[in-house]
This record gives sequence, structure tokens and C-alpha cells, in this order.
Amino acid sequence: MEKLIITAALTGAEVTRDLQPNLPITPDEIAQEAYDAYKAGASIVHIHARDEEGNPTQSFEVYREIKEKIEAKCNIIFQPSTGGAVWHSPEDRLQPVELKPEMATLSCGTCNFGPDVFMNSEGYMEKFASRMKELGVKPEMEIFERGMIENAKKLVKKGLAVAPLHFDFVLGVPGACPATPEDLLHMVKAIPEGSTWTVAGLGRHELSLATMAILLGGHVRVGFEDNIYYNKGQLANSNAQLVERIVRIANELGREVATPDEARKILGIGRE
Repeated sequence: MEKLIITAALTGAEVTRDLQPNLPITPDEIAQEAYDAYKAGASIVHIHARDEEGNPTQSFEVYREIKEKIEAKCNIIFQPSTGGAVWHSPEDRLQPVELKPEMATLSCGTCNFGPDVFMNSEGYMEKFASRMKELGVKPEMEIFERGMIENAKKLVKKGLAVAPLHFDFVLGVPGACPATPEDLLHMVKAIPEGSTWTVAGLGRHELSLATMAILLGGHVRVGFEDNIYYNKGQLANSNAQLVERIVRIANELGREVATPDEARKILGIGRE
């Protein structure tokens, strides 16, 4: 079985300091949190930037500052979000891709997102995939519903993405696919042979789905974007604390954890 890739999703676009006082917001805070997650065992860091007021931003300049600060500390894989917040335009959302990161997320369809709608038309997806391919950025196909897997496969058929694909199953979003074991198995069975996959279980589902992924040969995403608690009613101290727990469980189950360079090899990406 391949070594386990752990992604730390540090901030997200929805969580606030009122909900999680330890949330990193500034570029310095995000870079330090990324470094702490790296030391704990993460090999990818998934980034949503915030502006000076703490609001979600897709600013090229803010992402560049975060990227440079993280790279000065460690060689963890920098993976910016192109999902942003639900109100960001496609042009805003694409800005971090111009930094030519090794990876970036590519949301593969429209879905309800709590009281909002997360819009990803076919045109959006093709535009994002095309630009990532032009710049040599490995897309992580974000999957919120089963049909989105077919959208990702269509991008390959159109020559806008290259197999093998890497999928991220984001399960438990209110209004989208639930986060049951059956749902995860259904997703895993539907992806093309040779693909790699990660699961991000939201809230209380984070730990159970992460454990399943470890056993099934998949990979794991944890962090404040998906879950702000360590135990029921107990806020996590840091993203690194959530990473450390996954490392401990993986060790108990006999699955080695990948370094960033080992993750690059598994995912078929390379440093410039």
C-alpha cells in the first residue's frame, strides 16, 4: 500500500475567530501553521487566503506572500484553493493559479453549500482545467457529489486534464453528499483505475472517514477548514494537533506517512 499523504486545510473560507480562536489569518500565521503541520506529518497544505480584516480573498498578492513565507520554512506542497468563497467570481478564484503552484483544487460541479449555491458551470471547469494544464499545475478534483466524478472524467476526454487524476471527496457539506461510510465507498468505486484519492470528512465525520481512508489505501485531509474540534465540545489547539492524530492512527494501523517528496512521487508532480 502506498504511503499516506496527509493534507492540512488550515483556514477555509467559512470559519471565523469567533468559532475557532486559534484560526490562522495573516500570511505569517498561515505560514507558521503550515510549518507546524509539516513537522507533525502533513505533506500538502491547502490554503484559503484572508485579507487584513480576516475575510476570504483570492488576491494574487496575498497568496504570493503566503506561498513565499511557507516555502521559506519547509518544502511542503503548497495547494491554493480555486473555490474561494461562494461569492467570488471565476476570475477572482483563478488568481492563485498564476503563481504556478505544484497543485491547486478544481471543483467539479455545482452544489448546494448550506444556504448558498457553489457555482461551477461546465464553462468554469473547462476554463480552470485549461489554465492549470497550461501552467503545469496538478489539479485536485474536488468532489462534493457523485456526478462530479463524471465531470472530471469529461475534462480528461476533452484533453483539458491528464490522467491519472487525483480526487478529493469533500463529504458532509450541508446540502451535498453525506459523509457515511457507504458514501465514501461509492465514490471510491466510481473513480478511474489508477487514480489517487483523498477524503475530507466535515465536522464529526473527519476522524471516521480518515480512518477508513487509511485502511482503504486512500489519503486524508484534516484541518480547521473541515473541523474545528478535537473531541466533542473540545476545540482543537491547532491544525498540527489534528495532523498528529492521523499520524498516530496510521502508525497503529501499520501505514507509513509520506514526506512531501514522497507525496510528489505518488501524485506525479515535481518541483520546479
